[in-house]
Amino acid sequence: MYYIDPHIHMVSRTTDDYETLAKMGCVGVSEPAFWAGYDRGSAAGFRDYFEQLTAFEPKRAGWFGIQHYTWLCINAKEAENVVLARDVIAMIPQFLDRPGVLGIGEIGLNKNTRNEAIVFLEHIDLAMKTNEQILIHTPHLEDKYQGTRMILDMLTADSRIDRSRVLVDHVEEHTIRPVLEGGFWAGMTLYPVSKCTPQRAADMVEIYGPERLLVNSAGDWGPSKPTAVADFILEMRKRGHPEGLIRRVVYDNPLEFFGQSRNFAFAAPDV
Repeated sequence: MYYIDPHIHMVSRTTDDYETLAKMGCVGVSEPAFWAGYDRGSAAGFRDYFEQLTAFEPKRAGWFGIQHYTWLCINAKEAENVVLARDVIAMIPQFLDRPGVLGIGEIGLNKNTRNEAIVFLEHIDLAMKTNEQILIHTPHLEDKYQGTRMILDMLTADSRIDRSRVLVDHVEEHTIRPVLEGGFWAGMTLYPVSKCTPQRAADMVEIYGPERLLVNSAGDWGPSKPTAVADFILEMRKRGHPEGLIRRVVYDNPLEFFGQSRNFAFAAPDV
């Protein structure tokens, strides 16, 4: 079965991982901007990163027949430095018309601080002014529920936002309902040690249905598994779910959500 990983940080993966993903049936990836493993000290560092995301990574993915898309932002872990964040946000429009750039993300909260909220709202304002889609990071572990509520409150307070063009990622059992009930898309991130597992993700599909649900691996610097979406497919098959339902979550839903971006020019593989 072909699938798309809608949230994976391939800059942290080896080229061999692209080859493995292709062998597993991955035909497309979406890579949000994120932390580099350290806090960058200048906007110039982000400019170089955006060049990597928009110029080199699509080429590297293409060596294995994988279509690469990206999102741009300064992530929540570096948002405490509001001055730097504003310099980066001011630079982002220079990249938004590049092929494969889907929108603003992954923005959100990390420790639910005032400065993070300021930078989050300024990213949202940029997205509204440039008519971009939005991909949102929700905090980890004990900060997740409060941070998710804060994010949803900020989103729903802005009447300009089309909720069908916003993906709220890293949902878990205690945050998925308010995201879906708010009219947003929800992303389930499969990690070996935190966030979600293929089994828990399958449970949530069974409880809430497949509408506006995505599943991803994130595949970043820490313990993670870039082929986690394939693990989810296997779990769904083991439970006896029809191929059409599985395909909707791992292929059709990403196409529907990303298809709202002017820069999403996906070439469907031959079946």
